[in-house]
Amino acid sequence: MKLIKDIDSFFLKVLLWREKYIKEGLFILIVAFLIGICSSFAAGLLKTIIHEIQDFVIYTTATQRLNFSYLIFPVLGILLSGIFVRYILKDDISHGVTKILYALSQKKSRIKPHNMWSSLVASSMTIGFGGSVGAESPIVLTGAAIGSNIGRAFRLEQRNLMLLVGCGVAGAVAGIFKAPITGLVFVIEVLMLDLTLSSVLPLLISSVTAATLSYVAFGTEPMFGFSHSEMFTLERIPFVICLGVMCGLVSLYFTKISFSLETRLKKIPSYWVRYALCASILSALIFLIPTLYGEGYLTINALINGHPNSILKNTIFANMDNLFWVLPIFVVLSILMKVFATVTTNSGGGCGGVFAPSLFLGCLTGFLFAYLLNYAPFAPYLPTKNFALMGMAGVMAGIMHAPLTGVFLIAELTGGYDLFLPLMVVSISSYATNKIFLPHNIYSLRLAEKGKLLTHRKDQAILTLLHVENVIETDFSELRPDMTLGEMVQVFGESKRNLFPVLTEDRKLVGIVLLDNIRNIMFRPELYDRFLVQKFMVSPPARVNVSLTMEEVMHQFDDTGAWNLPVLDEKGCYLGFVSKSKIFNSYRDLLITNFDG
Repeated sequence: MKLIKDIDSFFLKVLLWREKYIKEGLFILIVAFLIGICSSFAAGLLKTIIHEIQDFVIYTTATQRLNFSYLIFPVLGILLSGIFVRYILKDDISHGVTKILYALSQKKSRIKPHNMWSSLVASSMTIGFGGSVGAESPIVLTGAAIGSNIGRAFRLEQRNLMLLVGCGVAGAVAGIFKAPITGLVFVIEVLMLDLTLSSVLPLLISSVTAATLSYVAFGTEPMFGFSHSEMFTLERIPFVICLGVMCGLVSLYFTKISFSLETRLKKIPSYWVRYALCASILSALIFLIPTLYGEGYLTINALINGHPNSILKNTIFANMDNLFWVLPIFVVLSILMKVFATVTTNSGGGCGGVFAPSLFLGCLTGFLFAYLLNYAPFAPYLPTKNFALMGMAGVMAGIMHAPLTGVFLIAELTGGYDLFLPLMVVSISSYATNKIFLPHNIYSLRLAEKGKLLTHRKDQAILTLLHVENVIETDFSELRPDMTLGEMVQVFGESKRNLFPVLTEDRKLVGIVLLDNIRNIMFRPELYDRFLVQKFMVSPPARVNVSLTMEEVMHQFDDTGAWNLPVLDEKGCYLGFVSKSKIFNSYRDLLITNFDG
């Protein structure tokens, strides 16, 4: 105990010294640099552990023609991850980016300390043993947790804490992909923080620091080795737009099926029954379609480097690779089944994200599009590896609703900067196609349905941060239905309000009395004993349940035109009133606190 007290005392002195000698703006830049270092280290550690486990699995399965070990290793990985999360950690760490959005929207950017390491442990077991998900979402949650907890340790206010969460995310993305621009763009597009010019600099520092350390540790070569041997020509623009539409439809399919299937699996009450079902589906899929194993980066490398037939190796189609129809059918099956492999991996107890699956799907979609059109008499020659690259940007842009992230990530992952124009065209086309059917991306869809999403729109953002229980006013004088007019006038004289709730003994609201409605008789003493409150009370325009979101409350105000509405608890008992003026004042305070840059 004494050691802990000494540490706390020393840290307090450090905080006081910092406040005295280092200005807040400079200190944020220093902390952003520190977060970049920590995020890069976490990203490097996760990549190393995953690759070590994968090397062990590949070595074990190297002598098998049909990879019967694929029936065992992936389900073993999600079992170990599930046991760790369920029985050791005892917390839900899935859907990393969704959890970050929730923390920004509802938890004042506070993320639990264990998220700085727990996702690393769970995702390394899941992905290393062959789970069909990506490591990027867990490392993004890890980076966000690093930023949040470092900021909290230095007692920074919420506005800066939100910025440091963004720094952690930018550093994690830059570190895992060696893509500094993508780290910055991802925070702006996906987390949708409302940033100013001064707040972009810390994000950039964190992102560049993480990417630089990743270059030092793993070399400066792009993540995927891509050689640009086919120059892009303008006659291919219509086909690039068509590819974008196709990518948008594939991303729509993935999002819809993913959301629906996951919802159904969550309804299975027994964890072990759910695990057995998911494990059976996952092992069967990976055994029949080995491209679904792990992150799928081997498949991506094969397609963007012009070796498509190699993806048929160790499959039931291995001896039929000379037939035209075999490869496209296998690719279509891989595209259709990837979502089932991804969802069963996570729902069965695994931990992973959709970064890698979106890249995998995009690569296959782009390749298939060009491969089939090259047999069409009306189309010019379309280089399959270039279109595979464009497809990666397209599907990612569609799933995440982040066209710039798709463009910059693919350019930085592959060094394919010469394809910048078609990458932008396919990303925008995919995003626009998906946006027609889905207003939210795969990360924010769940929060948006619950009304708990923080967005770029400040009015919507503030409404999600406000809660009904925090704006209830209780200084309204209460009346009883059996009170006389004289007793009611006496209450009026002691009140500063012109609105009065009428309650029963069990605090049920039976009506309200408006001062304006009885002003013409309240000064006639001869009527004081003649009339009771129940004669003058009227029903309120609407009743607000304390569990409603503030957006729903504002809709009630708009529909009724009222200025004050009564608030009831879950049992229907009166709690107080909520007023437009109180909401507007709270709105203004939160706007200044959270968004004043």
